[in-house]
Amino acid sequence: MELNKSIENALIDAVRILPEDVERVIRKALETEKDSRGRLVLEKIVQNIDVAASSALPLCQDCGMFYVWVEVGDRARFNIAALEEEIYKGCESAAQKAFYRKSIVTEPVFERENSQTNLPPVINYELKKGSSDIILHFLLKGFGSENCSSVRMINPTAGEEGVVNAVLDMMKKAGGKPCPPVFLGVGVGGTMDRAAQLSKKALIREAGSYNPDPRYRAMEERLLKEINAVNIGPGGLGGENTCLSIAVESAPTHIAGLPVALSVNCWADRKASVRILGGYDGNTAPTV
Repeated sequence: MELNKSIENALIDAVRILPEDVERVIRKALETEKDSRGRLVLEKIVQNIDVAASSALPLCQDCGMFYVWVEVGDRARFNIAALEEEIYKGCESAAQKAFYRKSIVTEPVFERENSQTNLPPVINYELKKGSSDIILHFLLKGFGSENCSSVRMINPTAGEEGVVNAVLDMMKKAGGKPCPPVFLGVGVGGTMDRAAQLSKKALIREAGSYNPDPRYRAMEERLLKEINAVNIGPGGLGGENTCLSIAVESAPTHIAGLPVALSVNCWADRKASVRILGGYDGNTAPTV
């Protein structure tokens, strides 16, 4: 199968079927939610999930912007131009066949003319040592939640308290706007833009997974507990389940800075991955 067809198939599924890890934490939230209004919202979300999975209809009217995180093995065959051509083809054909709403404008400030293709995607690359494969991670990033994402440049001596307080403040200001319960990615370190990239990388992680560093795992657990204590709740109507999963990723930074980025994703945490065995150079058929 051609690479763009594998991408197309993955994205046709992604727009209407949630990953198993995402659906699992949503259904668990319904079991544990005590607030009657929060339970009602979660019941409707689960009903929505079931209807979308059994039909050709997207989970949400905002089918999102294609965001691609590409892991490139340092031993992989790699032709960036050929790979991006396949990504573009797969994204465009999936958007046409799976009833994606046309949501992308080609110029952000003045004409804001719709591209009519849902292109271009946003693509970031990461080199992975010891691998000969390429993995394409796709997020369908809706903008009701993206508009609640933010970056803070906090005092470099603020430490864990400063990071936690910054994330809590950003979520309190978001309130019910990002269609909670939400999935959160936090990026800490690097530069302003690197922290934002890390927060997107964090969203790719399996829901409910933890950072391997015990210090950051403890931070994730603390953030989840404190965010859920704010009582925003499902749909912003109150309840215990404001955040379903939070992941923190970190990177080295300058002695004078501590960038903190928060990427917010609504309950429709739509993801897909395509692994290309041995990489892709555009000349040989990929094994996916």
